[in-house]
Amino acid sequence: MLTSYAAHFDTPAGYLDFARFGPPSRDAVAATARAMEESARADHTTVDGLMRAEGTARDTAARLAGTDSGHTVLLPNASTGMFHAALGIPEGVVLAPRTDFPANHYPWRRTADLGRATPRWLTPAPGGGVTPDLVRAALTDDVVAVSVSAVDFRTGFRADLAALREAIGPDRLLIVDAIQAFGVAGMPWDAADVVVAGGQKWLRAGWATGFAALSDRALESLEPVLTGWTGVEDVGLFDGTEHPPAPDAQRWSITNLSPVTAAALAAALDLVERYTVAAIEAAIAARIDELTEVVKERGGRVLSPTDPARRAGILSFTMPDRDPSVVAKSLHAEGVTPTVRSDSLRLSPHASTPPEASERVAAALSSLRD
Repeated sequence: MLTSYAAHFDTPAGYLDFARFGPPSRDAVAATARAMEESARADHTTVDGLMRAEGTARDTAARLAGTDSGHTVLLPNASTGMFHAALGIPEGVVLAPRTDFPANHYPWRRTADLGRATPRWLTPAPGGGVTPDLVRAALTDDVVAVSVSAVDFRTGFRADLAALREAIGPDRLLIVDAIQAFGVAGMPWDAADVVVAGGQKWLRAGWATGFAALSDRALESLEPVLTGWTGVEDVGLFDGTEHPPAPDAQRWSITNLSPVTAAALAAALDLVERYTVAAIEAAIAARIDELTEVVKERGGRVLSPTDPARRAGILSFTMPDRDPSVVAKSLHAEGVTPTVRSDSLRLSPHASTPPEASERVAAALSSLRD
């Protein structure tokens, strides 16, 4: 475990629900408080000073995504980015997994309703995800884009972005929802044309934070349908005329974001950059290995991929003949916080999660046999 990294957090040892929400660091909380305090004592320098946090967060997000600030824009959440991408495609078929999180469904349903892009749903094998072979089998001349999650929210299946890019070729768009991966999984983000992430999960920046990174191909081909007044050229010139969209990723801006949440995102991204994605990923993988053994030894059925190369920080499982709600009560009694679904449970540790978490899970699952 990254001891020095863990020292930045106050999260209880048994918290294993980072795939749903990542409790922010003390750094992010302090940055939020400072920004709010400064806003309460506003003078002629306050707004411009607070707004600088957006540039800091955007620059750090760009570096972590392997791009630059001109190809990166801050967003209030991942869904806003997905709608920008979806509505920017004027026509054609977009391949998307039927089993994906609904945030990767509704944008395409809405574009279809508007007579623009139309979804064609892919059906991955049980427990699997979107593979290059699955995509190749569905490719037709009218397919203009593929939209996938970098990491599947149900099982932690890790998409092979480089292989997906090779499968679809250079002319189709690869749109990636990275909310379950960014900052904790080393992936070739430059293989994608659109990378969208919210900051409230693994980045631990709190709600109302996020960003998108766009390739040159995306900037050239996606129509700026949702461009707002802050996404145009000469943004400070209020002359009553329509201004052209900004030439870079800023065209995805609709209005000014909160400088308070931008400060939190900047602090969260700084922690990731300082401790490195590789080190954070390795620490999470160690916890997943421990938890997998605990679940298996106590008769659980693991639903996540067993190959470490094909999984990220999510462990989904069932306990045969036990309703997930009953298992959850046992976990809660040991101070463990899982994600509870009607058909399974999900454990998602972070780099700050101590070995004690696995011991608590072991005690909870053992109690089911008593």
